[in-house]
Amino acid sequence: MARPIIVHADWDPEASVWVATTPDLRGLVTEAESIEALRAKLPGMVLDLLEEGGISDVPASIEIVARASDRLPAAE
Repeated sequence: MARPIIVHADWDPEASVWVATTPDLRGLVTEAESIEALRAKLPGMVLDLLEEGGISDVPASIEIVARASDRLPAAE
C-alpha cells in the first residue's frame, strides 16, 4: 500500500488563512480559511497533481500536520 502524503499547514495570522505545503508532492501549495476547508480542497488537488505528474501510485491517505502559535500577553 502507498504511504500517506504528509501536508504541513501553518496559520498565517496576517492573511487569516492556513497555508499548506508538502515535500511529498511537487507543486502542492494552497491556502484555506479553515482546516475543514483545507481538508475538502486537498484530495482533488493531490489527485490532479499526481495525474499531471504521471504518477499512478495513489497515496492511501492525506495527513495534515497543523501548526499555529499565539503570542502571550506581556506580563505587567
